[in-house]
Amino acid sequence: MTGISTVRGRRTSKKSTTSRSKSTKRKRRKTSRSMPVWLRNVLALFLILAFSASFYYFFIRPYAYRWKPCGGQKEYGVCMPCCYDVHGIDVSHYQGRIDWEELFAQNQETDFPIEFIFMKATEGATLGDDTFQKNFALAHKYGFIRGAYHFFSPKTDALKQAEFFIKTVTLRKGDLPPVLDVELTGRKSKSELQKSLKIWLDRVEAHYKVKPILYTSHKFKTKYLNDPSFDVYPYWIAHYYVDSVKYAGKWYFWQHTDVGSVKGIKEEVDLNVFNGTLEDLEALTIK
Repeated sequence: MTGISTVRGRRTSKKSTTSRSKSTKRKRRKTSRSMPVWLRNVLALFLILAFSASFYYFFIRPYAYRWKPCGGQKEYGVCMPCCYDVHGIDVSHYQGRIDWEELFAQNQETDFPIEFIFMKATEGATLGDDTFQKNFALAHKYGFIRGAYHFFSPKTDALKQAEFFIKTVTLRKGDLPPVLDVELTGRKSKSELQKSLKIWLDRVEAHYKVKPILYTSHKFKTKYLNDPSFDVYPYWIAHYYVDSVKYAGKWYFWQHTDVGSVKGIKEEVDLNVFNGTLEDLEALTIK
């Protein structure tokens, strides 16, 4: 009994040793296949930096100008660009109901009075802004220099879009030229997009007897509309969160922020400056 027990004990011990040996080998193999600690740390750091950059770009950067020291050049909740005398805003249904009395009264209290207002009139060939007609009439009543813009839809027939804008917008003496707002390509090629835009611009110019204003961002202009044929139109540049316009060509208007706070308008609003004097702006209007 003792001998058998001893042998069994030895056998058990041998099996246990063999099992531990195999388990150790498996652990070694598993460890050798896992990611090195230094690489895990590098990837973790990369993810943190990527998240921080995204958070700053989408949530901090748009409001940074509100916190920036402006040296006396702060108004409407943002830093105002230096050395421009003529200021304006642009609005659409996104701004909701406007208190025109309060908006007008604010001009008596600020060193940066609002002189001009662009209003969205149409989009595509069928979408009209439901606040346009009322706002357009009230802007004139309260003495603002007013303008109307069309948001271009690349996937919709350009001529139909032009006719829809013409049907919707009646411009009179003292109004700013019509505006074409171009922000999307609709997956069109550069040449196809330019051809469509020219159709709209030519038709609208023929109707109102004045060259339309072309609105787009700095990047979009240089990438898609760098053809000299588009340089003949007054350029309204959208370029946010910078101290000065980086565009080397001639421009007339600069939309410098989209987070302005203006009395009479509950929602945030785009702020603009005109590159010239008030007399220059009046000279640009329809005669």
